[in-house]
Amino acid sequence: MAAPGLPPKQGLYDPAYEHDSCGVGFIVHLKGHRSHQIVHDALTALENLNHRGASGSEPNTGDGAGLLVQLPHEFLRRECAALGIRLPEAGHYGSGLLFTPQDMRARQQGQALFAAIVEEEGQHLLGWRDVPTKNTSVGLTARAAEPVIMQAFIARGAGLEDDEAFERKLYVIRKRFEKAIERWGIRDHAYFYFPSLSCRTIVYKGMLTAMQLREYFPDLEDNRFISALGMFHSRFSTNTFPSWRLAHPYRMVSHNGEINTKRGNLNWMAAREALFASPHFPDINKILPVIDEDGSDTACLDNAIELLVRAGRPIEHVMMMLIPEAWSGHESMDAQKKAFYEYHGCLMEPWDGPASVAFTDGKSIGAVLDRNGLRPSRYIVTKDDLVIMASEVGVLDIAPERVLSKGRLQPGKMFLVSLEEGRIIDDAELKNRLATERPYAEWLTKNLLPLDDVPAADTPEPLRDDALTTQQIAFGYTVEDQKYILVPHVTIVVDEV
Repeated sequence: MAAPGLPPKQGLYDPAYEHDSCGVGFIVHLKGHRSHQIVHDALTALENLNHRGASGSEPNTGDGAGLLVQLPHEFLRRECAALGIRLPEAGHYGSGLLFTPQDMRARQQGQALFAAIVEEEGQHLLGWRDVPTKNTSVGLTARAAEPVIMQAFIARGAGLEDDEAFERKLYVIRKRFEKAIERWGIRDHAYFYFPSLSCRTIVYKGMLTAMQLREYFPDLEDNRFISALGMFHSRFSTNTFPSWRLAHPYRMVSHNGEINTKRGNLNWMAAREALFASPHFPDINKILPVIDEDGSDTACLDNAIELLVRAGRPIEHVMMMLIPEAWSGHESMDAQKKAFYEYHGCLMEPWDGPASVAFTDGKSIGAVLDRNGLRPSRYIVTKDDLVIMASEVGVLDIAPERVLSKGRLQPGKMFLVSLEEGRIIDDAELKNRLATERPYAEWLTKNLLPLDDVPAADTPEPLRDDALTTQQIAFGYTVEDQKYILVPHVTIVVDEV
């Protein structure tokens, strides 16, 4: 029998299993052709993953849903022109939605603070747009926490030679604002949140169901709103309560699963901050702390990815660092790839799942499955250059004759679509390229000292009586530790010898 309220079983399929994880995926045109159809299809795919999201006692209050797309320049240019804002050419301005409090005075204070930071960083705030929303279908719980959503426009300042430098500057501006808004004690400061701030991508999301996103943001239905890619997510919250800011996508990732090593990852990131240095960040304190520990596991992962990308690494390099294959003891793995993992293992511990992670920097988009392989996703490539990846098959109605190829993510493997190259880069090719860019094996040989090679120290005189007791107290040993832990362990070792 199927669970109450669910349709009956169909062969081996049981609808009762449709409850355990988020819906995540993306659609992208392989050659980078922008269209409103991509946005429309991404929303349709999201709606077809509605069963993977969740809601509370109110069916119309969702855990969260969202969509990340490329910045729709033509749409924004015309919208801004109606407001008296003249946008520069694409790539020479950045934009992002900003969640703000309902209180007008607090909102104005936050906007003034943001404007000051933008100018201090040598950029120019062009103006603000009130983002139209329609909340008639949104539940009372979500509506009670609903922010006023504004959109900021920032012109690229002199001295920034390319969009990478501009993205880095926008990152600094956002990080400074996040710290300043709390330090200044502005009323309802917790409501201020940028889902994204970029010259390439923009995120529309909220405490919504997958079915509500299209209606809530009328922007997404405008035919001028175009993109070559769309990354979508329907949230099933497992370790945090729903909120507007914790909906996916984040600035660079969407995630299905959990990061079960989160506490260790956060501790190590915090411990490293004192050693952080980069020529891209002359004043590293502007972006510290890197991790917002009030965020979910995915939000923290996104913080780490964003830092490493803004510090100069390609996003695929970062994903290979943070979500590595099971390489230790892998006898058949290429030695150069194994050296890459071993080298980066000295810098960064794995962010282990189960995790299926979709990622993008606006120039490429892809997905990676962690080495446990417990959150598989599937993809198809069509003959008309569409690539669709999602948590399950059937998110879009694709006729069989359109399908060029199809497959699934495999444990530890990466799937990447490069819009710059106009092709899918195979996992083997991609990782071989990254592993051979630097002499990682040589660096390990010269700088890594195995413990077996560490010279033995002179054996000190054993501690006795009061000296021993003093040291035991200093290091937290108790009588119970000695009686029930240390003595039995010593006895076992002696017996084995």
